[in-house]
Amino acid sequence: MKKIGVFYGSSTGTTKAIAHKIAEKLNVPKGDVHDASGLTQDMIADYEVLLLGSSTWGDGELQDDWYDGVKVLKDADLSGKAVALFGCGDSASYCDTFCDAMGILYKELKDSGCTFHGAFDTSGYDFSSSQAVVDGQFVGLAIDENNEDNKTDNRIAHWIDLLKETCLN
Repeated sequence: MKKIGVFYGSSTGTTKAIAHKIAEKLNVPKGDVHDASGLTQDMIADYEVLLLGSSTWGDGELQDDWYDGVKVLKDADLSGKAVALFGCGDSASYCDTFCDAMGILYKELKDSGCTFHGAFDTSGYDFSSSQAVVDGQFVGLAIDENNEDNKTDNRIAHWIDLLKETCLN
């Protein structure tokens, strides 16, 4: 399996927990799971696959740890890197900005030379709008631990299967 780095931005711990859950399912060592606030170009260079996760805050904003992290990613050479996104949001209270941070990461990096993997079907989700939906699909795995935590494990398993088919082996 390719060398995977998991990077997350988390304010309340939810996205951090999801990052570690994904890493565990993929047998990614704990030392390869990182808070986005400490992201460096050297760290990026170590990995063939980058799994990037963020919670959505405020009026559909990127989680604070990613503000500098995005700059580091944009300045890095992402050519040939596989990138898969995951995001946490609240589809009931913030149905019009559900997982927008994941969409922001996508938009910031789409011209960086990386290849995105793990687009995820929107069926089964209840939301009205999201920047994370491109061409009718989420650009990555959308998680709603506030309202649909009973679906998280199945969604992660399905997403990992998608990634195994396209970029992990």
